[in-house]
Amino acid sequence: MNRVLLTVALAGAFAACKKAEPAPLYEKIAVQRRDIVVSASAAGSIQPILTVDVKSKASGEIIEMRVATGDEVRPGQLLAKIDPRIPQANLEQAQAALEVADAQLANAKAQLARSDTLFKAQAITETDYESAKLAYAQANAQVVNARTNLQTAKDAMEDTQVRAPLKGTIIQKNVELGTVISSPTKDVGGGTVLLRMANLDTVQVSALVDETDVGKVQPGVPVTITVDAYPNRPFEGQVLKIEPQAQVNQNVTMFPVLVNILNPGHLLKPGMNTEVEIHIGERQGVLAIPNGALRTSRDVASAAQVLGLDPQLVQQQLAAAQMGGGAPPSQGDSTARAGDGTKLHAAEAPKPGATDSGATFTTPSGRTITLPKGVTAEQVRAAFQKRMSGAELTPTEQALLAQLRTQFQRPGSAGGGGGGGGGGGAGGRGGARGAVRSRAFESNYIVFALRAGKPVPLAIRTGLTDQDYIEVVDGLQEQDTVLVLPSASLLQAQQDMRRRFQNVTGGGLPGLRQQSQGTRPR
Repeated sequence: MNRVLLTVALAGAFAACKKAEPAPLYEKIAVQRRDIVVSASAAGSIQPILTVDVKSKASGEIIEMRVATGDEVRPGQLLAKIDPRIPQANLEQAQAALEVADAQLANAKAQLARSDTLFKAQAITETDYESAKLAYAQANAQVVNARTNLQTAKDAMEDTQVRAPLKGTIIQKNVELGTVISSPTKDVGGGTVLLRMANLDTVQVSALVDETDVGKVQPGVPVTITVDAYPNRPFEGQVLKIEPQAQVNQNVTMFPVLVNILNPGHLLKPGMNTEVEIHIGERQGVLAIPNGALRTSRDVASAAQVLGLDPQLVQQQLAAAQMGGGAPPSQGDSTARAGDGTKLHAAEAPKPGATDSGATFTTPSGRTITLPKGVTAEQVRAAFQKRMSGAELTPTEQALLAQLRTQFQRPGSAGGGGGGGGGGGAGGRGGARGAVRSRAFESNYIVFALRAGKPVPLAIRTGLTDQDYIEVVDGLQEQDTVLVLPSASLLQAQQDMRRRFQNVTGGGLPGLRQQSQGTRPR
């Protein structure tokens, strides 16, 4: 008895569900103007743009250290002194060698003068004369060599004083007084690093940006960073470049993005951890719709079925709109639209199988547009359907579509699609913006909008998106209403649940019939 009551209750509940109004599968959203701000966040650390390791060309003991870490130095400023005793002795020896060479040169010059006089008087042989000239040349060469050695000794003496190679800050000190250092010119190990200094007027941040966002980042894009040391003080910079080599951390692909940041007062120190916000783009007061309203050529057929539209007819409408550059007509509408928004009546539209002699379109301006010779409307329709489905076009089909697109265009049509109206429509606002707008973020999508209360597919061009809303560049007007449909996965889940319920109930609750038959009164 309890089983019968339970079954009857289920039957009543099912009947009540069948009588209830089905919940709408879409949401109506008006096209509105919004501010869209897009940024990418990343973490990084402060790094100097230029870092220099300071070494000494002289070897020996450090007898004086003039700077400490954190000191600001100017180019040529004395940083440290090396024991000069050996270089000083070498300098004095070189000076003495030069004096000897000068004396020898003077003597050789006098000998050559006497030999020249005697040779002219034929008092000496030619061999003696040539020997005198050779002695003079050798003395002259010794003077040149002595002068070179003296200059080398002076340079070695100057090398005992280590000076700053550029303007910067001492960020590391590796030696102290009394440390014996080696010269990089004599030590195969590269010599001893005394100090490390860097210019901190402008610093650099290397931030790892996810590969899904790095395509939107361009050199010169403004950046704001914050550090824990100054949480209420942002620092401004700009993207320098995106490194070409990716880094994979825990199966996540990231790209290093280098950011240059002005550092007044040297508040930013090397090694500080930073939060980086890359300002990818910003649009003020632009037409925008929810991202959930966007459809692609792959899922437009399933969306049409949800709305009760014929998917094949929707594909044809979108193909006609792409050919004409305007909005597609709604189902049941006997007119189509050309690229300039002109309505084309059914009598003027090309008929299947018609050739160029009958396939003509007449605009209000009196211009007649015909299909190319030997081309039928069926061929044009097939080419556009292939394009909408993502299939590969033949060279002939590509040339045909390009010719039709050119034929349907006229001056001023860039102001917006005629039927749907672009970002400007008749006012031309969309065309003016498109002339100066960066196309880095523009894409093509399909939406379903209401026309006379009926859903109509529209091809639109979009711009910047903040993951919730997306900018409409062309294809919609402010007074339009778009339909936000559930995702494809949600629709599939609903269909699967409906199918399982039908399988369980068999369309008429067979369990009820079985229980009724099994509990007849005796």
